[in-house]
Amino acid sequence: MPALLDSTVAIEGESVSRVALTDTSVELLRRLWQLHGPLMFHQSGGCCDGSSPMCFPAGDFLTGPSDVLLGTFDIAPDGGEPQPIEFWMSSEQFTYWSHTHLTVDVVKGRGSGFSVEAPEGVRFLLRSRLMESAEPFV
Repeated sequence: MPALLDSTVAIEGESVSRVALTDTSVELLRRLWQLHGPLMFHQSGGCCDGSSPMCFPAGDFLTGPSDVLLGTFDIAPDGGEPQPIEFWMSSEQFTYWSHTHLTVDVVKGRGSGFSVEAPEGVRFLLRSRLMESAEPFV
């Protein structure tokens, strides 16, 4: 099992991280940060590429009351300046996935042209597993 970087806990009343990054994701995100500056993720519902986690320069995708912050990663190397990346999900999607822990991984192949990793010939992919406990399950 590859090493994982867990996010902070962002949902009030919870004590367990809901989302993590694989080492491969962290490496790619560090390269993308160098190219694009601060980044963020958003996971919406829908089909096709709308089902994949989308990575944007921070602030390029506006979140609102219908989005849930699942956590924040700090991808900075040890001793480096903080490099926070927030992971957001639409509340409608969270209703379906509230019982799962998500891991952001990288696979070969092109995803959406809107996500910043698309020109790299790879795409972000979510892997999920059931959580033993988490509150609030919606």
